[in-house]
Amino acid sequence: MKINWKVRLKNPYFYVALVLAIVAPVGTYFGVNAEDLTTWSAIFDLAKRAVLNPYVVVTVIVSVATFLIDPTTKGLSDSSQALTYKAPKGDK
Repeated sequence: MKINWKVRLKNPYFYVALVLAIVAPVGTYFGVNAEDLTTWSAIFDLAKRAVLNPYVVVTVIVSVATFLIDPTTKGLSDSSQALTYKAPKGDK
């Protein structure tokens, strides 16, 4: 699995998608609403419950894996063109 990590890590949307790939399955499984997360202790308690639940851990792993895969290429790797990028490609 060849991924151009240097370029992906330079893209701020990578981090937004990564956070969503982790938070969405956890929030969905536990039925979390915004008003449930008003203290740091509530957030840490939710994180602890998520890490201790094998189903949630597997769901998060699958979510992160599917977000990492480039759907425009065959297989799991970036395209040979994407592997040559030095920065995220912009529109021309």
